[in-house]
Amino acid sequence: MSTDRAVQPPPDPTAHQTISDAGRRRAILVAVCIALMAVIASVTGLNVAQPDLAVAFGVSQHTVLWVINAYTLTLAALLLPLGAVGDRWGRKRVLLAGLALFGVANVAAAVAPTVEVMLAARVLSGVGAAMIMPITLAVITTTFPPQERSRAIGIWTAVSGGGGLLGMFLSAVLVDLATWRLLFVLPVVLVVVSGVMTVRSVPDSREIPTHGFDVVGAVTSGLAVVGLTFALHEGPARGWSDPLSLAGLVVGVGAAVAFVLWELRRPGPLLDVRLFGRRNLSSGSIVLLAVFGVQAGVSVVLYPFFQTVFGWSGLLATVALLPMAGLMMASSGLAPRLAERVGDRATMATGVALVGAGLVLLAVLVSVDGGYLAVLPGMAVIGIGMGLSMTPATTAITASLPRDRQGVASALNDVTREVGAAVGVALLGALLTAGYRDAVDARLTGFPDAAADAARQGVATAVQAAGGAGDRASELVRAAQESLVIGWQQTMWVGTGLMVALLALVVVRGPQDRGGGASSPNPSAVGKPQPSVGTRSAPSNQEITSAQFSGGADSM
Repeated sequence: MSTDRAVQPPPDPTAHQTISDAGRRRAILVAVCIALMAVIASVTGLNVAQPDLAVAFGVSQHTVLWVINAYTLTLAALLLPLGAVGDRWGRKRVLLAGLALFGVANVAAAVAPTVEVMLAARVLSGVGAAMIMPITLAVITTTFPPQERSRAIGIWTAVSGGGGLLGMFLSAVLVDLATWRLLFVLPVVLVVVSGVMTVRSVPDSREIPTHGFDVVGAVTSGLAVVGLTFALHEGPARGWSDPLSLAGLVVGVGAAVAFVLWELRRPGPLLDVRLFGRRNLSSGSIVLLAVFGVQAGVSVVLYPFFQTVFGWSGLLATVALLPMAGLMMASSGLAPRLAERVGDRATMATGVALVGAGLVLLAVLVSVDGGYLAVLPGMAVIGIGMGLSMTPATTAITASLPRDRQGVASALNDVTREVGAAVGVALLGALLTAGYRDAVDARLTGFPDAAADAARQGVATAVQAAGGAGDRASELVRAAQESLVIGWQQTMWVGTGLMVALLALVVVRGPQDRGGGASSPNPSAVGKPQPSVGTRSAPSNQEITSAQFSGGADSM
């Protein structure tokens, strides 16, 4: 193994530009949040247009899902390497390049004549989004002074958490009132506005690297994220024994192991995995993974619940989810102020406890006849809890890596969200499906075989097949709806158990509280030699430096 020590380069005048002007800081925050909104809204926007895409291109539902998932998989795969590229080449120039590519790709998608062009445009959109998303947070952590950084991160967290539902709502409106092709106009408008503001306000900060770019780490991390995300998306639908599901799982796990082993040996790793031994990084990542998974999972199972049990349209179902997003965005803005008073760990623990309480309310209150008012309290409490927990978790992650790796820190934060969403959708969706099937089997005695078989597939198919049940049609629909509620309740209780375990982890191993608003790496420490990671004299979390980041790997 290498014993060479990283040589510190001369200071780079563009490396650290904490902005003193308050007006310019606000402009920077608005610019990066608008860019982030374009990326997040594109994740969920096409979900409401699936039937329209199938008809327009004459393709199967499977192909439509690939059109949707091509963007997400490309984004997730490239977050870490392109976050590192932003640190090296300049965050402003990479952000502008990403905005340009993202805008062009969305224009191509809007006018796509064939599904092949649409797929290519979605892949290019994912590349552009992977250039944008990590840089938006890295710009905040490297330009805002310590006393304001946490509040700016809270606003960024609010946009990243609520942008998906807001994007789905706007997309549903456009699909209902006009055409699905207009879904791509909003991202183009957002990136143009963000691009103009970025040119005018965002400084071109960058870091001089001490080692070559970690190509092997970039490739293995991308394969790991794609493989695991693909398996989590396809496993519940295809079955976990399906060859494609198994292939994704094998590739994902194998690449993840290879990534860890390579990063432990490399002098200048893309991500020093030993930093996960620090409580801030590990607890922040686990909380973000779990809470974001709950949000995605609850949203996915609530959407068909509103449609099949309440009989609502897609647009009305989307509107019904907005209170959770709105309260999450509001509490994200309040979380930094609460953390200043009671500490990061207490704020995070309060948020996790509220998410668990919201799941309990959804398990206890929801019924076929309860209506929306039975669902709203649980959604509201979950939204507040998410905002309170995700903001300190994001701060803990970005504070755990050195300033010259803030692009990587931001990308790690984003990857955690993406994987958490995939895990939440797969886990909660599978639990709901299994609970529904177990419950509905006992209620199908005496129904015609065709109607009973259709009801076993889900509530929507039960409603379609109700005509075949004769005078028992309403009874069949009621049985399916009640079975869905039973599966729903079982799923919420499992989620509650996970939140209880997460709360215990936060209480015992939550992030260390930092006074004085020092919520990210100490800028003054950058460039000064520090003891290697793992030595007895290692500094506190907020004092990790670029020298330490590289030196820790050399000392193995």
